[in-house]
Amino acid sequence: MAFLVQLTADATGDLEEICDYIDRHDEPGRADYVLEQLEEAFSSLSEYPERGNYPAELLDIGIREYRELFFRPYRIVYRVLENKVYVLLLADGRRDMQTLLQRRLLWA
Repeated sequence: MAFLVQLTADATGDLEEICDYIDRHDEPGRADYVLEQLEEAFSSLSEYPERGNYPAELLDIGIREYRELFFRPYRIVYRVLENKVYVLLLADGRRDMQTLLQRRLLWA
């Protein structure tokens, strides 16, 4: 059974910010490459949504509702509910992920 993969508004905004930043600061075409790789990663969740790891920052406090995939240095955080996968966060893993995850997922 294929799962429906949906990006939340926040995740869509994250994706746009990542691509805009790369467009401004990296070589031409790099943003397109990163976009394709990220899209491929979260699209693959339609077949294997449970394959991601639990984010360590959340696992440390006993939360196992969220999973993540990596396209280094980016982290794709998502949640599986019934037959849908909700991509909730796309972020550079070098950021303060503890604070970002708490703000985005726990305090929302």
